[in-house]
Amino acid sequence: MKFFLKLLLTALAVIILANILPGVAVTNYVTAVIVALTISLLNMFVRPLLIFFTLPATIVTLGLFLFVINALIIMLADKLVDGFAVSGFFTALIFSVLLSIFRSFLFSLLKEEETKA
Repeated sequence: MKFFLKLLLTALAVIILANILPGVAVTNYVTAVIVALTISLLNMFVRPLLIFFTLPATIVTLGLFLFVINALIIMLADKLVDGFAVSGFFTALIFSVLLSIFRSFLFSLLKEEETKA
């Protein structure tokens, strides 16, 4: 149940960011949910491999290369999901940073509700 709620919150963040950022487009709400699911699956399976193979670059840049990995995940989701478009690398980079911030904020609201119950 918690996974589905986080998935819906991520989809909400995707919709909000698509309306805010120029260069990001989501056709409808179902596409946003599919994008959220795709990003979560890519973060679960592909991101650890990318981090492992780019570990020297990540160490040299003191972890800043992880932003590049996040942007690559967003661009891969763009290629995999029809109805979701990101115009370029820097747009994907900004989208990934803002998505992380939005998700952190929304998930913190979710944790506050759990502690009250």
